[in-house]
Amino acid sequence: MRCQRCGNEDMNYFYQDEGVWYCRKCIGFGRVDVGKEPITRPCMRRRCKCHYTLPYPLTPKQQVAVASIMQYLKEGKDVLVYAACGAGKTELTMEAIQWYLCQGKKVGFAISRRQVVLEIQERMQQAFPMLQVIAVCEGFTDITDGDLIICTMHQLYRYHGWFDLLIMDEVDAFPYRDNALLEAIAMHACIGQKLMLTATPDEDMLEKVERQEVCMVELFQRPHGYPLIEPQVYQMPKASQIVWMLYFLRKQKHDGIQTLVFVPTIHMANTLYRFLRLTHRCAVFTSKTKEKEKVIDEFHEKRYDFLITTTILERGITIRGIYVMILCADHPIFQEASLIQMIGRVGRNIEMPKGKGVFLCSHKTTSIKRCSIAIHKMNQTL
Repeated sequence: MRCQRCGNEDMNYFYQDEGVWYCRKCIGFGRVDVGKEPITRPCMRRRCKCHYTLPYPLTPKQQVAVASIMQYLKEGKDVLVYAACGAGKTELTMEAIQWYLCQGKKVGFAISRRQVVLEIQERMQQAFPMLQVIAVCEGFTDITDGDLIICTMHQLYRYHGWFDLLIMDEVDAFPYRDNALLEAIAMHACIGQKLMLTATPDEDMLEKVERQEVCMVELFQRPHGYPLIEPQVYQMPKASQIVWMLYFLRKQKHDGIQTLVFVPTIHMANTLYRFLRLTHRCAVFTSKTKEKEKVIDEFHEKRYDFLITTTILERGITIRGIYVMILCADHPIFQEASLIQMIGRVGRNIEMPKGKGVFLCSHKTTSIKRCSIAIHKMNQTL
């Protein structure tokens, strides 16, 4: 008794319907009866005479990384790209996308979060204007096939046995990390090589590299060549953190610099917003926020001086000249990977490569210390 889609063998997750057993562990993605493979839908395959264009040429170190990636992929090996936030992970994938599509092979790009799917789709369409680049995520499921498919991890259930190259961004992030169901669905969607991207590899990934199951390519230098922003950590009581934050935001407004204010919970985000909106141009952004794209667009347009947000914006978003502040950085929800990603929002733009990342905490947790050490080590390799 084994599900051919998710690999489930636990009898507690099987149910019998008129003598036919089916898996309930992955029922949310459609029913699969025991002994049957998930349906493989026909997909469009064509040789695409395509090439990509970038607003800036790749740096010498990016070119070296791309060459290594292509060598491993052509040898039929899976690749893990360990690159710093803002190092240009998306740009590193474009040569592989071009090479596979020119051979008539199918390429998918899977990401954990919906907002990032829409951003990557736009960037890929600009880079490959001759291709039909489609986004498949909540609210965008009418068209599910194209030359290049950008989708959330959950949407990979639609593509059983499709991709010759499956690019997987943020493999260390929720909801993919430690999710055996999504991992099984992703593995079945890929019939060729996997190109995995992360700025914070976990122990499991690094062990696979050590066992030579996956080849790793590293890139810690951002395109502008400036070092990564290292956090400024200030210890003080929680009440003092609020006062310090208000002083910092007032100075930011005077200097015309926008800020992302990260907080650990939705409740705290909403509470701060109710008070601060009375005297500041600000907005709140959480998983409960409606019209998420509208809020982000307005922030890009500088209608707000700062955005109060949870970890939902720790990845993917790029805003020119942004600074970051983390309130209660010692909260358990802020693990090392989250802290690295949040401060990674700072200094990404070539035109504004500097900035500040401030951690406010009552005490320095292990995660805060490890975040500081990890970023410092990356800078030491430059």
